[in-house]
Amino acid sequence: QVQLVESGGGLVQPGDSSTLSCVVSGGTSSDYAMAWFGQAPQKEREFVAAISWSGGSTFYTESVEGRFTIERDDDTNTMNLEMTRLRSEDTAVYYCAAGSYHSDFDQNYAFWGRGTQVTVSS
Repeated sequence: QVQLVESGGGLVQPGDSSTLSCVVSGGTSSDYAMAWFGQAPQKEREFVAAISWSGGSTFYTESVEGRFTIERDDDTNTMNLEMTRLRSEDTAVYYCAAGSYHSDFDQNYAFWGRGTQVTVSS
């Protein structure tokens, strides 16, 4: 059974940078497209970024374009989300997901982590 475990996050100040990591176990990360979704307080879970199984294609939700970078290292079964110029509205629980192809549709992803909290506040 594929398992995803997120790490990173915590409390950061506006304008700071932070990196989230997702480690894949019970399977090979290179077999999957992967993504990050975020769920802000009192809101539905929303797409943040996705990367293809090869790593050759990425895309982002508009609000993070140019600030966040998704990347993968299949040698270590790890996917990262580098977040820069963080804003208060980036505050959310961030979930790692793995699926058959990279998309912004959460039902495309069969495997999910439990999430990691990112709070952007001064």
